[in-house]
Amino acid sequence: MQDWLSKSAGDLGRAIGAGEIDPVNLVHAFFDRIEAHALKDQIYARLTRDRAMAEASAASDRAKAGQRLSLLDGVPISWKDLFDTAGTGTEAGSKLLNGRVPDMDAAVVQNASAAGLVCLGKTHMSELAFSGLGYNPSTATPPCVNDADAVPGGSSSGAAASVAYGLAPAAIGSDTGGSVRIPAAWNDLVGLKTTHGRLSLEGCVPLSLKFDTVGPLTRTVEDAALLTALMQGAPIPDLRGASLYGRRFAALQTSVLEDVRDAPLAAYETAIERLRDAGALIEELEVPAVADALALAGPLLPGEVYGLWRDVIEANPDAMYVEILERFRLGKTFSAPDYSAAWAKLDGARAEWDAATASYDAVLAPTAPILPPNLQRLNEDGDYYKTENLLALRNTRIGNLLGICALTLPTGVASCGIMLMGARDCDAALLRIGAAAEAALA
Repeated sequence: MQDWLSKSAGDLGRAIGAGEIDPVNLVHAFFDRIEAHALKDQIYARLTRDRAMAEASAASDRAKAGQRLSLLDGVPISWKDLFDTAGTGTEAGSKLLNGRVPDMDAAVVQNASAAGLVCLGKTHMSELAFSGLGYNPSTATPPCVNDADAVPGGSSSGAAASVAYGLAPAAIGSDTGGSVRIPAAWNDLVGLKTTHGRLSLEGCVPLSLKFDTVGPLTRTVEDAALLTALMQGAPIPDLRGASLYGRRFAALQTSVLEDVRDAPLAAYETAIERLRDAGALIEELEVPAVADALALAGPLLPGEVYGLWRDVIEANPDAMYVEILERFRLGKTFSAPDYSAAWAKLDGARAEWDAATASYDAVLAPTAPILPPNLQRLNEDGDYYKTENLLALRNTRIGNLLGICALTLPTGVASCGIMLMGARDCDAALLRIGAAAEAALA
């Protein structure tokens, strides 16, 4: 039974279908592991045991009757604590939302449940999803699997920890500037930022309606493909026979290599060579529009998020972690004309990016320029918090600003990921390329 806890979601689903695993026993095994884990309260905000057992029992009955709803029918997963779950608190890592209990599941939760997935519980996260570090003194800071003294990455911090520590086969998070990809990279997981709008945000506590996306954190690219399709209610991409031979990649030079620390840079360069060895054609590419887009993040993101949260925040600002509060309040400094002008410029940058990258199968960059920062220093040094948070998110936020899909893969070096960026609405194609890259990097 212990080997169940290290299997991918896809492998667990196949074992259920073959009659080798009963979903009820599988869920019991994960809850036993969770309850015995010393760090469980830093990872899970709350467990949904009754719901999980009811869902597992129904999945067990379907499996015995040969009526499974999907490959993952009966497989348990965790959910970031900003996805509404009926009758269970959803507080988005903030004391501002203490006691918030929704009446309905979020749309993606509904779709996952309709496919037979089992809800283990809700995972801790950065406050209101507005940090890439995963440090949250207001509720809890989950651990980093590679460094007990470091943060795990955010904002889907508990989501990553639940998978990395074997407390869930897969997890669902959200990504507004890197919140799936940073914790995935720092905990040696696969993380997918879907194209904005591909997965419904209905029933998700928002940070930015213009940039929020839903995405999985998993052990394999196959699991990312399966979960994304099931949450969307769409066909599952065919990853069979995926190859890198003859595929054209652009190694992005603009902005993404600035101030990259030694370990992430070395891991990235080695990963590039392994992709070349597998037959990929890789050439360097400058895209000035990337720097233009990054320069627009200031008026765009804080301006919107403060507009969404201003009334709630200013009614009780003392309830917030001061660094997050100050980051929200940056939105005060941007006017409506600033915001409108920034969007017009960003639309132009998106068009330039699309034209410059159209001939490539994917664009490559280090997922994060830094390793997970030290937790104690973040707590004691406000300047360090600000610089590390911004640098952590620098590369990943390119995908959000440009409205494209992006995938991070482990490189084999602890807490160092390589990011593949695909074209807008080409998530399935990116996952197929990602499956081939995963094999080359294994």
